[in-house]
Amino acid sequence: MDDAGAWRLLGSARHAVLATAGSRGADLVPICFVAATPCVYFAIDAVKPKRDLRPARLANIAREPAVSLITDHYEDADWSRLWWVRASGRAVEITGTEAETALDALATRYRQYAERRPPGPVVRIDVDHIQAWTAAPPTT
Repeated sequence: MDDAGAWRLLGSARHAVLATAGSRGADLVPICFVAATPCVYFAIDAVKPKRDLRPARLANIAREPAVSLITDHYEDADWSRLWWVRASGRAVEITGTEAETALDALATRYRQYAERRPPGPVVRIDVDHIQAWTAAPPTT
């Protein structure tokens, strides 16, 4: 699959799993995100309980900005519809107009964020590699 197809699949996914380099190995956490080729944005929200607004993923990114995320589609009854996308790149916290624009996009994509805007921080992943697999070519 070409990069454009991979980005289309990524954009259709409702969530992904973010992998950062933690102090004891890979640190995996599910995220809500918005894809804006060639970047992916996510924010630290207040919708789901967190111990603080500076979770480990932010410390991991500050220490080692190389990250990956993966998302997939699974249907138990029809394996011809299976797919996954993996995107890798460098993550950075953003502020200002870019962060506000990302928060607007997240609020448009997720009703919960429209009702309760994430306080941030906001992170941009500059994707330098995207890869996808599908069991069958997409029909859309």
